[in-house]
Amino acid sequence: MAKSTTKKPAAKPKAAPKARAAAKPKAAAKPKAAAKPKAAPKKASSAAKAAAAVKKVAGTAAGTVSKAAGTAAGKVSKAASSVASKAKAAIKRPAKAARKPAMTLSVLKPSVNNLAVRIFVRAAKLDADEKDVYGSTRSAEFLARNPAHLTPMVEEKGLPKGVLWESCAIMSYLSNKHGLDRLYPKNPAKRAMVDSAMFYLIGTMYPLLARATYGRLGFGLYPGEVGSSDLGDDHKSKAQKAAQDALAEPLEVFRTFYMDGQPFIGGKNPSIADIRLAATLEFLDVIDYATPKWAKDYMAAMEKKLGKAYSEPAADVRGYISYVKSKAA
Repeated sequence: MAKSTTKKPAAKPKAAPKARAAAKPKAAAKPKAAAKPKAAPKKASSAAKAAAAVKKVAGTAAGTVSKAAGTAAGKVSKAASSVASKAKAAIKRPAKAARKPAMTLSVLKPSVNNLAVRIFVRAAKLDADEKDVYGSTRSAEFLARNPAHLTPMVEEKGLPKGVLWESCAIMSYLSNKHGLDRLYPKNPAKRAMVDSAMFYLIGTMYPLLARATYGRLGFGLYPGEVGSSDLGDDHKSKAQKAAQDALAEPLEVFRTFYMDGQPFIGGKNPSIADIRLAATLEFLDVIDYATPKWAKDYMAAMEKKLGKAYSEPAADVRGYISYVKSKAA
């Protein structure tokens, strides 16, 4: 038993190796923590990457701008080239001829018959090529188309003879063709009144107006008229005065019957009969006729209602009358 007792205590020294725990100073060698400064290069690397990214973005932007500028320059160059090409082509080939109006209107500008249709065409906004045929109505070329040698004359496709004269017939025809109900009503009763006013004017009033004014205007009177005869000036003067005095009656008929309190023969708006009447009344100024106030107001209302469609062609008649009166003075 003593043997075993003395042996066991001697074996304890083997626990000394646990001194490894005391050897912890090796752990102190953790200077690796102090080695953290090596992480700094990572920041430097990030900054470099950021710088590189910025540089890359800048380069891309610069490239995009350069590309856009190049594209824009290319477009401008292409547009300039196109303009130059078109300009060159325009020089080489002649410009297209202007479209020819479908209708030709031959007129004598100082005439009230012609004035009526000239006003009408403008008021209706019709496309017409207006030709002044003064001095050529007796030419072979004109007579071949119009043996009556009268104006105004309309020429267009669709007419049985290709031409049409007489102011009232022209206005009626064109109103029907283009559906101009405001100028020539479709209602049979209203249209009949417009027709009646026009026929009364050309059959009764206009012959009186011609006798009273044509001699003063220098227009040729119709055969058989006193003014166109070999009678002396005294006879001609009396005939002119008689016709002038007779104008009062048809004028009063227009006021009391055809207008009857309305501003126009057509009612609230002018009709083709109003255009024909107003144009006729323009000639009264050449003989210094005592035009009734209602007639003056009526003409002013017509001009206001139709505007330039009335005033522009009427200026030709008024200008001619002023010229005739200045020569007489």
